[in-house]
Amino acid sequence: MIAKEMNQVERDLTVICSDVPINDRTTLDILCHDGNGQLVVMQLSVNEDDIMLLHGIQSLDYVDRFKSFLKATYNKHKIDDEEKPRLILVAPSFSEALRHVVESMKGIRVDLYEWEYLKLGENKGFRLQPIFAWKPEEKPKEKPAEKRHEPKNVKKKEPAPEYSPEMKDKPPEEVPTFPPPQAEEPKEEEKEIFKPEKEPKRKLKLF
Repeated sequence: MIAKEMNQVERDLTVICSDVPINDRTTLDILCHDGNGQLVVMQLSVNEDDIMLLHGIQSLDYVDRFKSFLKATYNKHKIDDEEKPRLILVAPSFSEALRHVVESMKGIRVDLYEWEYLKLGENKGFRLQPIFAWKPEEKPKEKPAEKRHEPKNVKKKEPAPEYSPEMKDKPPEEVPTFPPPQAEEPKEEEKEIFKPEKEPKRKLKLF
């Protein structure tokens, strides 16, 4: 039923083969590839069973070692043998321990899907629900290089002319410039009072 409803698991999944014996205890349930040609190993279980993860990893390793052979054998399929295969586990439920292991695994992509078979009268249905599925990492956007603002030549402001009280209503260009203040000259009376006394003329003695 799952092989017929592959689009419920993931779009563009194409079945290559199924029931491939890996060793005495492990069988690869379904081998397929996605729209990009990446090989996908699908392990199925009719109940909650943590051992299915071990069987899935064994099948994954097997497919990875023989992916070039698979590409040559199934040449009608567009298989990318340079890409590492990935694993999908499908079961009615998963334990907390298995979920934690899958989330902690690095370097191997493992997706978890829970299945449910529904029957209502004569109507039958098969439903798959993703429990843990990897999302493609978004590349961080590059920040635009910050432009360095070079300091421009700042013109020094000329000091404003001083305004006298009488001129504060006039615009600056109409205010005349005054010469610096000078010391006042003494009056004539003061000049006479402060006239220095004339020294008496000395008579020259002739020898």
